[in-house]
Amino acid sequence: MPAEYTQSDQFCGARIHQCDLSGLEIRDCDVTGLKIVDCYGGNVSLGGGFERVVVNDVDVTAYVEAELDRLHPNRVLAREATSAAEYRAAWDAIEKQWEETLDRARRLPEAKLHEQVDGEWSFVETQRHLLMASDAWIGNAVLEEDAPYHPLGLPGGGMPAEASAKLGLTLDATPTLDEVLAPRLARMATMRRVVDELTEAELDRVCGRKPADPYPDKEYVVRRCLTVVCKEEAEHHRYAVRDLTVLEAGARTE
Repeated sequence: MPAEYTQSDQFCGARIHQCDLSGLEIRDCDVTGLKIVDCYGGNVSLGGGFERVVVNDVDVTAYVEAELDRLHPNRVLAREATSAAEYRAAWDAIEKQWEETLDRARRLPEAKLHEQVDGEWSFVETQRHLLMASDAWIGNAVLEEDAPYHPLGLPGGGMPAEASAKLGLTLDATPTLDEVLAPRLARMATMRRVVDELTEAELDRVCGRKPADPYPDKEYVVRRCLTVVCKEEAEHHRYAVRDLTVLEAGARTE
């Protein structure tokens, strides 16, 4: 079994020299200041939220972002929405893309929708995560619902297990796609109602709650909450269609 290190700081500031790092996977880590110098490899993949990426002394940050925006234009709508009308337009696009992608996913056997591609969330797990995002940022923070968290919600990897348990989440559940989509589509309908009724004054309202207890204690305005949900939807749709392509190819060869 390969070694696994979780929530450790033993590599912070370390210098790794002339070691075999083939197959190394770094996931959900702070890599600020990471340098890979004079190394070689046949297949190197980077993914995440990087402020600046330099490859062989060339800053490729702007190029990568522009290419992602070209391939996934809804990222721009989600990121740049500032007015009530722009949030409605962003949600229109998000609803449309998921409707098309869910139709595409349903053409695969159910088992395929539970497969992870390269260790990423499965299609069903992605829907569970977006359910959680809506519960936290809309149901809890914006709407202050009495019981905002659905037990099938799946938080990001940074939330401690005990915090998830306090929210009533059943992380080890294995629901079918339809079982997840029942609450997921209901949350999307709630978001539809929120943006349809949105006013400019509401955008700047300070929420009475934060998304969940593990989040920092500070002010959360409605505008930020809507942006987070729209960006989560756009980015995870990008991941989902990427992995669906792999799953479809696998299904054709079986």
